[in-house]
Amino acid sequence: MAGTLSLGPGFEGVVQRWDDRRVRGIDELISVDDPAWPELEDLFAASAVPIEVLTADRSESRRCLLQMQVTARSVLGAMALNCGGLALDDGWVRVFAGGSGEDGGSLPSLAQVNAFPAHFDPAWQPANGLVVGHDVLGGVFALNGHDPEALGRPGVPGQMTYFAPDTLEWEAMEMGHSAWISWMLSGRLEKFYEGLRWPGWREEVASLSFSQGISVIPFVWSQEAQADLAATSRRAVPMREVLGLAADFALQMGSVDPGFLGAV
Repeated sequence: MAGTLSLGPGFEGVVQRWDDRRVRGIDELISVDDPAWPELEDLFAASAVPIEVLTADRSESRRCLLQMQVTARSVLGAMALNCGGLALDDGWVRVFAGGSGEDGGSLPSLAQVNAFPAHFDPAWQPANGLVVGHDVLGGVFALNGHDPEALGRPGVPGQMTYFAPDTLEWEAMEMGHSAWISWMLSGRLEKFYEGLRWPGWREEVASLSFSQGISVIPFVWSQEAQADLAATSRRAVPMREVLGLAADFALQMGSVDPGFLGAV
């Protein structure tokens, strides 16, 4: 399953090439000979980390698939079509897919997080790449668009990047979306988040709704927090507040605008 994916007109030339002369309808995107979902189900069952696979909102999942113009043969398309998203490590990481409903406690869809048009628009593309996941500290996982260098982001088109809350910078992950899913389920999150978790973090995270993140004071990028994260003050706040503060501080302290971090 490892590899990079295409994402419609903004992600041409990654693997599947977008053909602007022909838009694929929803039935063509769904009806494929070798869908990725059965293999994903096996991967979920063998996950090395706690995982919750959320039920998809049928109409929203189809909206995601149609706008992205990826088929159910891809991991991205299969997830958008068949699940509402993933909650990994008791919700520390939220992976976006077809969305799990419209109430405030639901996980938003790829379409909602990335502000897709209300109705299919073949000319629209995610200008800043596709946000595919958040963590509770304000970390953002995104799939690069066709020109990440122009946005000041590392990596190549179709490659995963991570906006790190402890550095307020984007980091290249050197893998595509499908490899990223496999990587997270392999148990490597523990190493990835080394230094960003405190005693009792799992219980704190498990009590959050999907619309919430964790505010850490002093901020996780500060010397005080990095010296003793357990001594920080933490509380549940709206996820949009966590992301907004991270973006504001990145603009104040960094040389590059972090750009769009997702609408939640």
